[in-house]
Amino acid sequence: MRLAIVAVVTAFAAGCAEPPPKPKVAEETVVVLPGPDGKAGTVVVERAGERQVLNEPYATSRISREGQQSAARTSAQEVKSAFGTTLGALPARPATFMLYFITGKDELAPESKAELGKILDELKQRPSPDVVAIGHTDTVGSQESNDRLSLQRAERVRSMLVGIGIPADRIYSAGRGERELLVPTADNVDEPRNRRVEINVR
Repeated sequence: MRLAIVAVVTAFAAGCAEPPPKPKVAEETVVVLPGPDGKAGTVVVERAGERQVLNEPYATSRISREGQQSAARTSAQEVKSAFGTTLGALPARPATFMLYFITGKDELAPESKAELGKILDELKQRPSPDVVAIGHTDTVGSQESNDRLSLQRAERVRSMLVGIGIPADRIYSAGRGERELLVPTADNVDEPRNRRVEINVR
């Protein structure tokens, strides 16, 4: 009889027990950060069959530990407060700069001389950058002479970068002559935008 009573009590207790709590999920936040121009791309977040499209700067998708999903918009200050340490540890974004040259020379054009200081100042802020300087020419002159001139322009820029403290072994320079025209032209056309050095930094 005693055993029967124990069995009944046990069954009753099991029937009254609360269902086990839902397992917690990892909290997650997805934020779309704008690019240098202030514009943002599109990020699609899918969780448990629910889809959220984030296509504006600082658009945010969150999931709580209870599994509740929400979409909102945060601010630059909130992102800095929450993720400032992480963002500060990220490498700088790749960047491209353009310097233009006088016809037939490795001397900077006046407008590029005016911009040079800004470019060099920005490069100084990048710790241990990898730099590629590629020289180009327009179609004036022979292909052989333009090959030499484009390399001279790239080497001139390389010297400037070494001069501000970027290690020489982190700068690759090359000349493309007139093979990669920014503005397609016929032969022997004086085109200022083709006389350039492209500086790619990452």
